[in-house]
Amino acid sequence: MTEQRQTRDRARTEATILAAAEVQLAQTGFKGFGVNAVARAAGCDKQLIYRYFGGAEGLADAIGRQIATRATDTPATSPATYLDFVEQTLLNYLESFRRDPLARQIAAWELADNSPLIERLATARNAALMRQLEANPQLQPPLGIDGPAINALLLGAIQQMVLSASQRGHFAAVPLNEDRNWIRIRLALRTLIRGAYRVGRAAEGEGR
Repeated sequence: MTEQRQTRDRARTEATILAAAEVQLAQTGFKGFGVNAVARAAGCDKQLIYRYFGGAEGLADAIGRQIATRATDTPATSPATYLDFVEQTLLNYLESFRRDPLARQIAAWELADNSPLIERLATARNAALMRQLEANPQLQPPLGIDGPAINALLLGAIQQMVLSASQRGHFAAVPLNEDRNWIRIRLALRTLIRGAYRVGRAAEGEGR
């Protein structure tokens, strides 16, 4: 067996295990989540999970990173400024989070349970999300603007709105039960992003 074939087989096995782990997590929650259960669901020897992921903790990390990757697809067009990059990334995240029931489940569990596995998964997801928001070293936030803090606040707002929509259909008297309602949210998100980063650019220009 060639090294290339071995690499392909490992990648395929890892993907199968990770997909089974996501299904297992969605069906049973963290109480039923473990190496043995995932191995049965994936139809593989549990030793492969330890070899490729290091156990249940490594699987939780991998699921967190995968959720972040799905949530921040590469923009269709190359952004010219940091503002454009953040806007595209956060709007993608809004739509992805709305479509991803497991991501919503995990975010809800995060607020209600402080188990070690939830903490690991959330930490891995958040770190990957923030890396995505800082992924283009050529694009930097305006001088004097705390980009990571602003982006974290906006990510939190997106998650709260989507979770409220799925639980109650509204948030703070804003209806969220139809797609047309989300046009308002997307426009408001754009306004907040552009306001935050344009203010920063104006201040940077005044300082010259």
